[in-house]
Amino acid sequence: MRTYLKWAGRLFLAGLAMAVVGVLAIGIFLIRLSSDLPDLEALAEYEPPVMSRVHAGDGKVIAEYARQHRVFVPIAAIPKSVISAFVSAEDKTYYEHHGVDWKGVLRATRNNVINKMLGRRMEGASTLTQQVAENFLVDTEQSYTKKIRKMIIATRIEKVFNKDQILELYLNEIYLGNRAYGVAAASLNYFGKSLDDLAVSEMAFLAALPKGPANYHPIRKKERATARRNYVLQRMAANGYISEEVSAEAQKDDLVSIERLTGEKFEAAAYFVEAIRREVFSMYGEDQLYDGGLSIRTTLDTTKQQMARTALRDSLEEYDRRHGWRGPLQSIDLVAVDGDPLDELIKPRGVDADWVLAVVTTISAETTRILMQNNQIGEIELSEVKWARKQLPEALLGPTIKDMHQVFSLGDVILVKRLESEDNKNLYGLRQIPEVNGAIMAMDPHTGRVLAMVGGYSHKRSEFNRAIQARRQIGSSFKPFVYASAMELDYTPVSLILDAPFIADGGADTRFYKPQNYESGAFYGLSTMRLGVEKSRNVMTVRLAQEMGMAPIVDIGTRMGIYDELLPVLAMSLGAGETTLWRLMGAYAALVNGGHLVTPTILDRVQDRDGKTILKHDTRDCPGCRVEMDEASSSGRLVEPNLPDARPQVMDPTTAYQMVSILEGAVQRGTGVRLRSLGKTLGGKTGTTNDMKDGWFLGFSPDLVVGVYVGFDTPSTMGKGEAGSRVALPVFKRFMEKALENVNNAPFRIPDGVSLVWVDAKTGEIARPDERGAIMEAFRPGTEPSTSNQGVRLSIAGSGISFGGGLPAQIPDTGIEGDAIIVGVEGDLTVDGQPVEPGDVPSPDEPEDEPVEDEELLDGVY
Repeated sequence: MRTYLKWAGRLFLAGLAMAVVGVLAIGIFLIRLSSDLPDLEALAEYEPPVMSRVHAGDGKVIAEYARQHRVFVPIAAIPKSVISAFVSAEDKTYYEHHGVDWKGVLRATRNNVINKMLGRRMEGASTLTQQVAENFLVDTEQSYTKKIRKMIIATRIEKVFNKDQILELYLNEIYLGNRAYGVAAASLNYFGKSLDDLAVSEMAFLAALPKGPANYHPIRKKERATARRNYVLQRMAANGYISEEVSAEAQKDDLVSIERLTGEKFEAAAYFVEAIRREVFSMYGEDQLYDGGLSIRTTLDTTKQQMARTALRDSLEEYDRRHGWRGPLQSIDLVAVDGDPLDELIKPRGVDADWVLAVVTTISAETTRILMQNNQIGEIELSEVKWARKQLPEALLGPTIKDMHQVFSLGDVILVKRLESEDNKNLYGLRQIPEVNGAIMAMDPHTGRVLAMVGGYSHKRSEFNRAIQARRQIGSSFKPFVYASAMELDYTPVSLILDAPFIADGGADTRFYKPQNYESGAFYGLSTMRLGVEKSRNVMTVRLAQEMGMAPIVDIGTRMGIYDELLPVLAMSLGAGETTLWRLMGAYAALVNGGHLVTPTILDRVQDRDGKTILKHDTRDCPGCRVEMDEASSSGRLVEPNLPDARPQVMDPTTAYQMVSILEGAVQRGTGVRLRSLGKTLGGKTGTTNDMKDGWFLGFSPDLVVGVYVGFDTPSTMGKGEAGSRVALPVFKRFMEKALENVNNAPFRIPDGVSLVWVDAKTGEIARPDERGAIMEAFRPGTEPSTSNQGVRLSIAGSGISFGGGLPAQIPDTGIEGDAIIVGVEGDLTVDGQPVEPGDVPSPDEPEDEPVEDEELLDGVY
């Protein structure tokens, strides 16, 4: 007995020692296992990455930037039904356990023994808290070591957070497929709804996704996804969150998801959105942009943006059709094709949704039969291909189309668009993607807020933004600033400049510099400065630049922000310097707003993830804007706050208005006359460069400035007659017709101190208000013409001028250079032997409803 007790004691002591060693070993194991896990403080301070969202000026979301698409939503803002759906689907005992469901662990262990023997998929017992631990803090490798680590973290999380806080982390962090992290992002990506707007069936679908988003895709695996959703609805009813009736009714709902942030509205904003991304990235860096949860409020007007895109695309397509057909996309051997010949073909990127691929199957003289995808048959009539003359080099065209065989061959793969037909015939029109490109911008001239910006025909075809990045010569679009610089030197809109042959030293590279007017060889004698701008006279402009010197022109070009620097050579007065549409927009805005410099901006405000404003475009302090409503009520009225004007004054308001008035005349009588039919208060200026390589139109209403550029990315001629008034002005017109449709027509604002005098629009002479062609001309006080002194400034530089009866004392005897104030000179004024009278301009009988396209040949050198 004693021996038995002795051995029993020894065994007990050994067992006790082994137990102690085991406990110590387990403790050491657990300590080592958890040594690198986050501490409680790190858990409490955890913030998940949140996507940055871009809003238009009207609040609409137009883009999102993220590595993980997540919208963080506080638990208080998450509907109870969403919470109950996830609890029912993932962890029905969530509110009972402390991080680990030990009953569930034992049940899963027992079942997994059987599953292992039968080769089935292993069963899990992770709680929501453990899923939080897995999603946030450890990798997803499945091993017993990882499971233990997850249990340790789960118990720590339960000590740091209450149940609602854990749910907040879980519901904002969980990956639910379709690029969505968290329930708010998933709600948007799958259904285009906020959480509050979800139906019960949609909430149940989201709760079905954590098991494996790819297994329950609502389109590719709709049947399986619907079954899993219905299971969640059943569990919600079984757990008492909804009634059996509600569950049964919700199970009947069709599972319908959407494609978010796609479609015409978002495609229209593509260039604008990319410009925003680049700017925010440059200011705050990659991590803040993609993970920082920034709220980016932009200046974009989504309605005007779509108008701008449509106007640009329609006009580029119109130009392209004027210059013929470049042939099919490719050709197919119909005999060798087995099945649908279009099955393997993909529609080119960036074309309208209603353009479709078709293959030519039958050709006759008058019609062509085409086959589209899904074996749909259509016809193209001869009238729809009259434009499709063969495109030749140098923008020339082949023979007139009289037979379909001139255009098509069997097997040609083409783009077509369904046409409206009264008799329901399957008629289609031939379409072609333009090679020419361009840009349009619309901006508030008073603030610089860019309301619309389209940088090309299609962002999918070319991400190059021609509004911001394309540096091109601007041609006559620069002339208003040349003449404005003259008016700053006390010239007036009725000062006479001679429009006659001009020759100057061409410098080291060329012998002579001899600019030409658009109509080569046409000169109009003495003309007012107003006419020089309205009709876009090149020779007048160069002669004015010669007389003033280039210094004032260089100064105004840099002062207005058009150029950083400008060579002081005469060709620059005709817009030979290169700049961007973006910079030119700011300069034209200064004309409209009274001479204030505004820089175009696409950002209104940026806020961080906590709602703190970190950038604001308008930084002016406005104490009067923060009046409390009760304070206003006690005073009986709201007083409009008086905000300081922080915009730099870069041009005298009188000079700015004089140029606005002249450019309004360009629309009424000059190169912009095609706009007159709109019946709106508009001003603007065309621009064209050598060989018709670039076309421009910059125009404005009292509260909107719009700029258009058109040209090939690799500079080449757009063809004979394709001046700014023909390629760029139509874009402006299409846009303004829509943008100003419901805007009251108001005159341009006239600043204080402007003297208005009735003059003849062509001669600049004093006129009666009831005379034909009389206009109100703007003058700086003291510079107005009078009936007793019809004196005007006359430039005679660069051409031999003689006066019958002798030269006034102010004119040098050489007759080559100098200024003259002509006040009742006796005798005849002659230029190259031909008599010229002040105001010798085109006949008053010239048709006023046709555009006078006196565009420029920039630097014609002979």
